[in-house]
Amino acid sequence: MHKANLNLLPTLKALLDTRNLSRAAELLHLSQPSISKQLTQLRREFNDELLVREGQRWLLTPRAEALAQELADSLGALERLYATPDFEPARCQRVFRLASSDYVAQYILPHICAELMRQAPLAALEYVSWDKSQLPNLWHSGLDMVSTITDEVPELVRGLYQGEDSLVVLMGQRHPLAGRAISLSEYLDWPHLQVSGGGDKDSPVEQVLAPQGLSRRWFARVPFFQAAVEVLCRTDCLMTTPAHIAWHLSQQHELTYGSLPFATRPQQYHLMWHQRHHQDPAHRWFRELAYPFLRDHLRRTVRESRVSL
Repeated sequence: MHKANLNLLPTLKALLDTRNLSRAAELLHLSQPSISKQLTQLRREFNDELLVREGQRWLLTPRAEALAQELADSLGALERLYATPDFEPARCQRVFRLASSDYVAQYILPHICAELMRQAPLAALEYVSWDKSQLPNLWHSGLDMVSTITDEVPELVRGLYQGEDSLVVLMGQRHPLAGRAISLSEYLDWPHLQVSGGGDKDSPVEQVLAPQGLSRRWFARVPFFQAAVEVLCRTDCLMTTPAHIAWHLSQQHELTYGSLPFATRPQQYHLMWHQRHHQDPAHRWFRELAYPFLRDHLRRTVRESRVSL
């Protein structure tokens, strides 16, 4: 079976398009003798003259005319194969899957949804509560993106940095510790509340206390911030949480917050997705839509929280 010389296809196309050896040579940045040599090879390949000289012009043989059409169709298909897929938000019917905490769901997600509906009314969004243990296996989680706290970004995970925040202690406005500096012994003496869903919000505390043989006394662990708010307003529990969240909740409820009696490392917030989604036009559009809402909310509330400390 004869093996086609695909290296000759650019020359064949140039000759069929220009019907002129000199112009084909210029187009391909080759010498005319080189083009003549390749034309000889092409004639042998196709067992046809392809171009016939008549006076000052070249004419295509019937076989060459057929090849010109077939080549145009084939190259057009190849160009479509390599072309970047078009993405039109208004026609998008994709279901985007985003994960984070219930705090993000309550205070940031509605803004993302409003913009999503404005730009892509046929698309849909599924929001799930984030489990930090999923991060190493993000590739088969079915999620498009996650907004979370993490110090390390796993291999093959891409991300956009949103900002950082520090931890504070949140309590009811009538708590005995409200409005004053808290000592370590006081921090440990009072019962604590934890929001367990949506990410790793206060593990830096354990990294400070555990080496000293210290630990907090847990009263309750709840999955949602709204439940935590109600508990804080009705008990003398303390809750250690990022400052921007404490500030935001204290603006809407009878809560107050203060500095921890020890230093902890800051927490890094990222919007992350698996590498396999990185070049997808629809995914890129959605993350570019969502990211400013997440970043701007974090940076604004972090700034406000520092004014009150």
